[in-house]
Amino acid sequence: MERAELDEREIPKILERFYERVRADAELGPVFAVVADWDEHLGRLSEFWSSVMLTTGLYKGNPVSMHMIHAERIRPEMFDRWLALWRLTTSEMLPQSLAIAMQAKAARIASRLSRAIHPQSPQARSEQPTNAGEPCSPYRVTSVFDEVSLPRALLQSHTLKPGTWGVIRVHDGAVKYRADGATHTILLDRNRPGVVPPEVPHRLELAGPVNLRIEFYDRNPSLEIR
Repeated sequence: MERAELDEREIPKILERFYERVRADAELGPVFAVVADWDEHLGRLSEFWSSVMLTTGLYKGNPVSMHMIHAERIRPEMFDRWLALWRLTTSEMLPQSLAIAMQAKAARIASRLSRAIHPQSPQARSEQPTNAGEPCSPYRVTSVFDEVSLPRALLQSHTLKPGTWGVIRVHDGAVKYRADGATHTILLDRNRPGVVPPEVPHRLELAGPVNLRIEFYDRNPSLEIR
């Protein structure tokens, strides 16, 4: 009779084998080359899968925010390849019922990330509300802030409410964006606005003189700001 529950000690072994394949993969490897500390990364992923499969609550990060940082490098078809390698690895290393359970979780995770990063993909469009094809315009725009007038609350960890997306649009200078739990910041400037998903803890960090404003949307505005 097959086991009904995953052993937590199996998770790091599965992830190590899986990411060996990912890093060697011609399509996915270059995307994951940004990881500087694989021991730390695998530890964080172990906490994530422990929380997903065993409801341990070990993981405190936000997967959407982590992937939005690298959105320009992630193509929709990469999720299919990621899932294929996940199926291969879990099927090799786990009893069938547990492998299927982990594969189902991964499919839901991939679907969520793909919708967040590529809202205009065919799959995402089919799941959007009927007004999704209309132009995406901000429902509120702040005044222009500089390094002195920028609200101090934006320099501390904060989130946008459910359903609200933000765009940090820099007119002059630059500002750093950091999602909580991220190992590095993103430098936003005139040529690189920042998209902030709902409910993602984040903060800004001053990098010198800056002029910026923030726009608020009721859906993902990624396509419109490129």
